[in-house]
Amino acid sequence: MPELPEAEVVARQLRVHLLGAQLNECWVGRADIVREGSPTLSWYHGSVLEGVERYGKSIALGFKKEDELRYVVAELGMTGLLLFCATQTKHPQHVHVRMSFTGGRESELRYWNPRRFGRLSLLDRAGLDRYRARRFGVDPLTVSRDEFVRLMQARRGRLKPLLMHQQVIAGIGNIYANEILFRAKLHPNREVNRLRRTTIIRLYDTMQAVLCEAISCGGSSVKDFFAPDGTEGQYKRRHLVYGKEGQLCPNRCGRMIRRLQSERSSFFCPACQSNRLPR
Repeated sequence: MPELPEAEVVARQLRVHLLGAQLNECWVGRADIVREGSPTLSWYHGSVLEGVERYGKSIALGFKKEDELRYVVAELGMTGLLLFCATQTKHPQHVHVRMSFTGGRESELRYWNPRRFGRLSLLDRAGLDRYRARRFGVDPLTVSRDEFVRLMQARRGRLKPLLMHQQVIAGIGNIYANEILFRAKLHPNREVNRLRRTTIIRLYDTMQAVLCEAISCGGSSVKDFFAPDGTEGQYKRRHLVYGKEGQLCPNRCGRMIRRLQSERSSFFCPACQSNRLPR
């Protein structure tokens, strides 16, 4: 479930609590939890956490030792979490990695992932560059308006799947795609190549507003998401359509929120997000 806002919350907490700390030990409970770079694991012992970056829904921890930089990239996937040691989990047997630190505000960082759709990758700089190029499109928080317009005008297909295509726009998943499209008054199945420039700009502004608001609320704790310190994201209280099937539209148009089953469930208002209106 973690999407861009949740991953951003994680990255910010890690910066506050662990930047400058030394990694003393890294315990890996399952060999298959490390996607690549396992032979380099011993290098990280004694290295210092120099930086934390978010790429899409993934977190990259940058470690430095003797003027060399290497990275641990944690994919949050569907159920992956990075947690401090005091944060309780329902199923502790799914903690597959433990990193112990000295010199930070926290002494341990754990990678919890019961369904194991995500993995860790141990990479050098060139490996990180390849990883990013292979997996991530533009970042919706940093892409410029003009670049976003050009990107959308060059694409075809339905709007919601495009918003969720990680190699095109990195970080938006089902929850935020639903919320963005409702606020932008666009049907999930709208054909991208028929959007006017003004409509794309409205979509861009809405996308940034929704993601920034969600980050300020700590993300959305739907099902299993917790920040590293155990806090729940409160943006779920501001969801207007996600999971609201059968409820009255919050725009007070008199219609009910409907659910459209496609690749992922889409929640929308048939009046406010009509696919027939010339937008």
